[in-house]
Amino acid sequence: MRVRRCRLGDVLTLKRGHDLPGDARADGDVPVVSSSGITGYHNQAKAAAPGVVTGRYGTLGEVFYLEQDYWPLNTALYVVDFKGTHPRFAAYFLKHVLRDYQSDKAAVPGVDRNVLHALEVRCPEPEFQETIASTLSAYDDLIENNRRRIALLEESARLLYREWFVRLRFPGHERTPITNGLPEGWVRKSLGEVADFRLGKMLDQNKNKGELMPYLANLNVRWGTIDLDNLREMPFEDNELDTVGLRYGDIVMCEGGEPGRCALWKEQLPRMMIQKAIHRIRAHPEVSYLFLYYCLRNKGQSGQLASLFTGATIKHLPREKLAIVQVDIPPLPLVMLFAEQVDFLEKQSTLLEAANKRASQARDLLLPRLMSGQITI
Repeated sequence: MRVRRCRLGDVLTLKRGHDLPGDARADGDVPVVSSSGITGYHNQAKAAAPGVVTGRYGTLGEVFYLEQDYWPLNTALYVVDFKGTHPRFAAYFLKHVLRDYQSDKAAVPGVDRNVLHALEVRCPEPEFQETIASTLSAYDDLIENNRRRIALLEESARLLYREWFVRLRFPGHERTPITNGLPEGWVRKSLGEVADFRLGKMLDQNKNKGELMPYLANLNVRWGTIDLDNLREMPFEDNELDTVGLRYGDIVMCEGGEPGRCALWKEQLPRMMIQKAIHRIRAHPEVSYLFLYYCLRNKGQSGQLASLFTGATIKHLPREKLAIVQVDIPPLPLVMLFAEQVDFLEKQSTLLEAANKRASQARDLLLPRLMSGQITI
């Protein structure tokens, strides 16, 4: 396979994205792409498909490929001219170049397109680009298919929660009288009565001591999932593993940014810690962490927590407000029946997540070898 030496600007041309204030957005089906990917939708496009977008600052090194017209935000750079380069290949090639660029710069606060255009690169000739893109995209297609399956499993669990505990169509509901909105045998308690919770560790380079460990910040906690691609590290001491460390079944919830956004920790990585902007919620055994997780997620996504938020512009969910959240607790047999059914779905999701991790690792190992010509196709 032939590989030519050139500059990145000979392969593609990048351009800075465009402003789009919140009050200027209108509902539509055009994806709005920032440095962290699709962050919403608009009714107008600023760039035509196919699209390749990367972060200008913030989430550096991530590259997003789009097959429909889109709006690139000003936090991103997008390819405005492919210069004959296969578009899907260009996405993989840019990711490869940015990875090498970042490894040469320990801390890159941002990237300048003119600097990137001047980078010396080794690029496979056009006749090989489509085959390379097809090889790598097979992994991404598998990953995306698994993500859809995970989303369906998760939606099944959420629908089951709503059916049983919001609509109150749980097994045996026909024979269960309801008084003051609660079925017989249920109790209403505050979150502080059914779970232990605390905030993570304050970031302070001058005071923090110990071993470097990864931690979750707001940007890592999404609705129902945890992004491990952009983890940061700070020093923690061993005794902090109990106070601000995570264990299987902990619920992690954003205190600020989008308060209430939460996900379930499934021991994806060992010795994971949390930063101060994250609540760690640990259910008492009689409640079941699965029941409590879907309860809190339902409250968060339905807007039931909004009245507890503080702050005029940047919203927060303080610990003392979180403690008074009301939770309707069914009898233990019903809680455990729900947990048993959802646990099966969670285990299927875990298997798919593990498969995605292996596929991602295989793709990332293959990427530089294909780009350098080390593997001939």
